[in-house]
Amino acid sequence: MSGLVLKLGPRERIMINGVVMENGDRRTRINIVTPEANVLRLRDAIHPEDAKTPVKRVCYVAQLVLAGEADPTEARKQLLSGIEQLSQVFLDEDSRKFLSDATDAVVEGRFYQAMRALRGLIPRETRLLAVGADGESASGGAASA
Repeated sequence: MSGLVLKLGPRERIMINGVVMENGDRRTRINIVTPEANVLRLRDAIHPEDAKTPVKRVCYVAQLVLAGEADPTEARKQLLSGIEQLSQVFLDEDSRKFLSDATDAVVEGRFYQAMRALRGLIPRETRLLAVGADGESASGGAASA
């Protein structure tokens, strides 16, 4: 069976097409077979006040689409622009793969997959921002992030 497979822990919450659902007392696995379904694991959600960094802001745009709070056409433009900006900072091969995967997903209208790919950059961004906060040059660390 193709589609998105979600493995949920007890009492874990997800949002599908704007509807919040909570799993029961046991672990479960759900196959989402409708390709256009907007799915968001609430444990993966970024709260608006936490969307303060470039990567988190771009992730948040994808999340808004999944929550039904943003127009997918407008969000697609914002996401592609944001990914392009991120590509100017994340220069290493691994980061490029995340960005490429995110771009492909956005172009295909797969916002959950785009958000997942972009979230892979958050630990790298955290390291880059920590280097910058220490007064060192963040650009020197970008290629090895």
